[in-house]
This record gives sequence, C-alpha cells and structure tokens, in this order.
Amino acid sequence: MIDKLEFLIALAQEKHFGRAAETCRVTQPTLSAGIKQLEDTLGVMLVRRGSRFLGFTGEGERVLDWAREIVAGVRGMKQDVEELKRGLSGHLRIAAIPTVLPMASAITTPFHASHPGVRFTVLSRTSGEILELLSNLEIDVGLTYLDNEPLGKVSTIPLYRERYCLLIRRGSAFAGRKSLTWAEAASVPLCLLTGDMQNRRIVDRHFQQAGVVAEVKLESDSMIVLFSHIQTGQWAGIMPLQLTRIFGLSPEIEAIPIEGPGTAFTIGLIAGPREPITPLISAFMQEAKRVSSQLENPIDKSQ
Repeated sequence: MIDKLEFLIALAQEKHFGRAAETCRVTQPTLSAGIKQLEDTLGVMLVRRGSRFLGFTGEGERVLDWAREIVAGVRGMKQDVEELKRGLSGHLRIAAIPTVLPMASAITTPFHASHPGVRFTVLSRTSGEILELLSNLEIDVGLTYLDNEPLGKVSTIPLYRERYCLLIRRGSAFAGRKSLTWAEAASVPLCLLTGDMQNRRIVDRHFQQAGVVAEVKLESDSMIVLFSHIQTGQWAGIMPLQLTRIFGLSPEIEAIPIEGPGTAFTIGLIAGPREPITPLISAFMQEAKRVSSQLENPIDKSQ
C-alpha cells in the first residue's frame, strides 16, 4: 500500500505519468497499475486520465492529503529506528529564498559538526515553490519570510528581521548619509531580483507606497549576479542588511539603511505540520533556535 501512495505523491509532484515513474524508479505501466489498484481498493476514481495526466478528482485530492500524512509518518518511523541503531543520520533537504540562501550555512555547519552522519541538499527557490515542495514532501524544511504572505499550516521558527539598505558607490549623491527614504532609493538606476521573488514584491510595494516608480536597469533571480554587478561600483541595488554582512562589500561600495514604516520582515525556518516530526527535522529546528539567538539582528532585539 505504501508504495502505491508514493506513486500518487510522485504523480502530484511531476504531473506526468512517465516522469512520476522515473521518480519512483519503476516503469510507467507499474506506476499506472499501482494507482489503478489503489482506486479499486478504495472504490473511487482518483486520477482524471486522457491521453495524458489531467489532474486529480475531488476524491483523489483527499486521498493525496492522506497519502502525504501516511508516507511522512512511515518515513519518520524509519528514521526514528535508524537513529536508535546508529545515531542521528540521513538526508536533510532544505530550500531557501535567494536572499536567505547564504544564511543556510549558519545552521548546517554547526549541525553537521554535531551530527556528521547527516548529509544536506540546499536548493534556491521562490517562497511559493518552497511551500509547494514542503507540501509534496520534496523538502524537509524551508528558509523564507514568515509574515509577508500566507504560509498555511506549517511550523515556524523566527530567525531574524530582514532590513534593507541601498548599496551604492562611495562618492555618489547619497554618500555619507545615515539613512534615506524609499523615494530617494528609487531615484538611482537599480539592479534587483526578478518579480517572481517575494523580496522584489516587498521592494516594489515600498516604492508604490512612497508614490514612486523605480528605474530598474537589471533583473536577475541570482543574488550572485546582483552582487557581482553592484561590486563593480557601476550599479546600485537594494539588499537585506544581513546579506551584506555575509558577502562583504568592496571598499568602493557603501550600504545606506532605508528607513520607513514596515521596512523589516521576519525571516525564519518552516517545516511541515505533520506529527510526529522526524528526529532529524526536530534536531535541525532546535539548532535553528540556537542559531537565532546568536544572530546580529535577532527577533527579540528588533521588535
């Protein structure tokens, strides 16, 4: 039964019978037959079929929710038994929004030192993709915004408050300023994240509230691309202050805080709502709590 439920979850992830079969490492006829057997057992049609996958029926969506719960529970049970046999080990899958991606090492590094049997995969994804991956059991935890857009039923651990600054060449019109407004930040040519990123939506909303339209000269979904352009001194950008401390800035670049209402957003770790939480995820969440108390801009100091 468990393998058939995993077939259903893979189909929800891939939305294609062939790719779902590859994910499960079985042939497509085997996957299709397994789902058909599940339908026969439950006495309802779960998948709408044509020449290709057309989606799930209403009953299929409900069964899919149960499948995620059951499969997550079985995986947690196996991991729990493994921990009893040989200590905490396994594979932890993490997805982070681009502005938070460098922060992952602040948690994974001390965690690995305590639990060398654990290996990690760290992905860069949008906030929406992180929630979808978490729902489909494709990742174990995410690093994202906690208070800007709906998260649904997830467990959360606040890490720090993200504040923004304008990165601009020294000697510019704003050089030496202690702070500036969003309207002022919009007056220089900028390179920013692409519009599918939540960070960009936050920045755009600030510009809109300030009654200005920014002059965006370059967009990218990569923080490395943006920083490499800003570091030349020929481009300006808006970045989280915490990120500038991690990357470091060249002597030619100045970071000027942007002030205004609602300019700080909570960054944190999210995990699925399923109980019990696996030992691996639980231990990682505890490490995140410990790390949050050591960050330069923790939650309790910025409220």
